[in-house]
Amino acid sequence: MALSLDQRNSRSLDALNFFLADVRDGLGPYLAIYLLAVHHWDPASIGVVMTIAALAGLATQGLAGALIDRTRSKRALVAVAALMVTASCLVLPFTESFTLVALTQGLSSIAASVFAPAIAAISLGITGPKAFTRRTGRNETFNHAGNAVAAMLAGGFAYLFGPVAVFYLMAVMAVASVFAIAGVSARAIDHDVARGLDKTRDHSDQPSGWRVLLSNRSLMTFAICCALFHLANAAMLPLVSQKLAQIDLSMATPLTSLCIVAAQLVMVPVAMLAGAKADQWGRKPLLLLGFVILPIRGLLYTLSDDPYWLVAVQLLDGFGAGIFGVMFPLVIKDLTHGTGRFNVSLGVLSTAFGLGAALSSSVAGFAVKWGGYNAAFLTLAAIATLALALVWLKMPETLARATANEPSKPTPQAA
Repeated sequence: MALSLDQRNSRSLDALNFFLADVRDGLGPYLAIYLLAVHHWDPASIGVVMTIAALAGLATQGLAGALIDRTRSKRALVAVAALMVTASCLVLPFTESFTLVALTQGLSSIAASVFAPAIAAISLGITGPKAFTRRTGRNETFNHAGNAVAAMLAGGFAYLFGPVAVFYLMAVMAVASVFAIAGVSARAIDHDVARGLDKTRDHSDQPSGWRVLLSNRSLMTFAICCALFHLANAAMLPLVSQKLAQIDLSMATPLTSLCIVAAQLVMVPVAMLAGAKADQWGRKPLLLLGFVILPIRGLLYTLSDDPYWLVAVQLLDGFGAGIFGVMFPLVIKDLTHGTGRFNVSLGVLSTAFGLGAALSSSVAGFAVKWGGYNAAFLTLAAIATLALALVWLKMPETLARATANEPSKPTPQAA
């Protein structure tokens, strides 16, 4: 039985989120294990190269969002970016140079900056604002499912063929995402709705000036919250990976994969629930729940070095990250509705949390060097507590900001 256009677009978006899951998040802890186990880099050097690579991609986040706002070739941008990531992964196994490792990861980060705003824009342009909440939950559900499957495959391949197998797996998934985006109909995307314009208002066919973003105090507060969240969160799993490598080097990659799989399997139902209930419960209660889990997780990591305890604690990441992944584009959509600056705002705030994530590896690496792994986890937990306090005291409920008369579905446009 032939699929309708809506069904084909929905399933293509599902596949895109599934295959881009590992590609969007980067090599992360796998790169840390590879550099530690194969090239015997120290934790501080690993943290620095990961920070340098992440900073290289930060400069393009806002530009990527602005480009997505303007272009009608969103699908082509996703395909080109995926191929760039593929090339970066295939080069990495053949070099151990600090400069070349940082360069390849920097190029991969630059390419990956396109994915988040492009997927959000394509989703919004196809579904319209009212259905965007559930579509976002579905996007995150398939994203986490893809991460879980990729992590299981990575663990198995790394056990059989060594840590280098992860790079080839990531390249294959990037290529598969190119086929997935090709299945999305270009004509189904309303590019005005995709950038956050409200066609129910007068003069809504023109985007607002940039000042509307800078003067949005709630948006700026949310940017700081995101930066602190990722400053606390990004280095936790790489630190756990390094501890596992010290305990049993041969099992470090499989156990890291188990950590990822455990968290991602929790994220699947959490993201689905968040997407289904965010319009009923509101954004702030869910944000608070996601943020409160992070400091608890940091503290629990210090209680034991047992590998299975570390894996069990990682389950909590499924709740926090699962909620945050859904709430992030929804809050931005709420705060920028009608401005026509949705994707550039998404890119700018991605820069904010990307900056936090980039600095996280260095902060944690030097904390390990000065005081050990427990000192690093406690440092990250303190930062997470600050982020929680800021959300609680300063972030408003943004659901009420969304316009009551949003169009239910955009009008398809020609490519």
